[in-house]
Amino acid sequence: MRTSIVGGAMLPHAPQFFTQPDTEDKATIAKVQRVGAEIGESLRALKPDLWIIFSNDHAEQFFHQAAPAFTIHVGGEGRGRFAGRDFHWPIPGEVGLELVRSLYQQGFDPAFSSTAKIDYAIGIPLTHLGHTAPVLPIYVNAYLPPQPPMERCYAFGQAVARAVTNLGLRTVVLASGGMSHFPGTDRYSNPELDWDLAVLAKLREGNLKSLIGLHESELDDTGNIELRCWACAAGALGERVPDVLQMDPSWHHNYASLGWFNAGRDPGAPHYPATKPELVELVTALHALAHEAPAREAYVSDPAAYASRFKLTPEQGAALVALDLPAMVAMGTHPLVPFLANMQLQQLRKKA
Repeated sequence: MRTSIVGGAMLPHAPQFFTQPDTEDKATIAKVQRVGAEIGESLRALKPDLWIIFSNDHAEQFFHQAAPAFTIHVGGEGRGRFAGRDFHWPIPGEVGLELVRSLYQQGFDPAFSSTAKIDYAIGIPLTHLGHTAPVLPIYVNAYLPPQPPMERCYAFGQAVARAVTNLGLRTVVLASGGMSHFPGTDRYSNPELDWDLAVLAKLREGNLKSLIGLHESELDDTGNIELRCWACAAGALGERVPDVLQMDPSWHHNYASLGWFNAGRDPGAPHYPATKPELVELVTALHALAHEAPAREAYVSDPAAYASRFKLTPEQGAALVALDLPAMVAMGTHPLVPFLANMQLQQLRKKA
């Protein structure tokens, strides 16, 4: 599928990266910051036209008054403050509005805001990336039930990718958050490392779509409600093997950092391809051999005469006469058809 999503990243945003209390391992923090900077350098090298970040809101702005599943920032700038740091990023508001229009047309109903704040969930990963250019924030309701299911988040990311592709914008997508942590609960010091590693094992193979199989109860039970942002980015990225994947556990939060800088993986030729127009006659001949007794009898009697009934190229005719299965499959013939034809002919010859 044609896409203008040229790269992406999934990065943690724990407030401790900026507050750095004595309870934290400074070496772990430095390692996360370092890999974030390396990912940022690689993403900038792609020279994208647009940066999008999917982030949750920590129930700060979208809580009592309204809690939309997805909110797109359409203002000209985003500002915020945390731990003595002032956040300020230009926002391509016109692109945001075009994105809203496109998503409406695709069956999604995102909210939009001209004044939403930039909190640490956005400010920390952008700072680690070293990103100073315009960025389009998309807020995802991860914390306030009922949240959008992972399937919906993934489909939303796919719709975003279609929208920016239609706009012709080379785009980088970022996801903020993750992995396992339980802020404000009695499980704060017990993140689920084994569960996180199992999820990362699938993402390491490029199986980003595996995220949609995670049920909301499982996300809640493992401290991974923020993976809804990951699912949005995964939908936009499609199936791609990450170029960077790093896990840095802490006593209260498993910090996962992933980066994609290359195009989606080539799935290669399928084992069972669609029938090409130029192979219709050959497949028709083989299908008859697989399912029609008179055709098989005619073929056994005189393979060349049987092949002459069909409009075949010399190469196709020779392969049919010789019943050369590897040659016909190499041409692009659906392998099940010559396989069944050969099986039926073998049975006929055995009876004879």
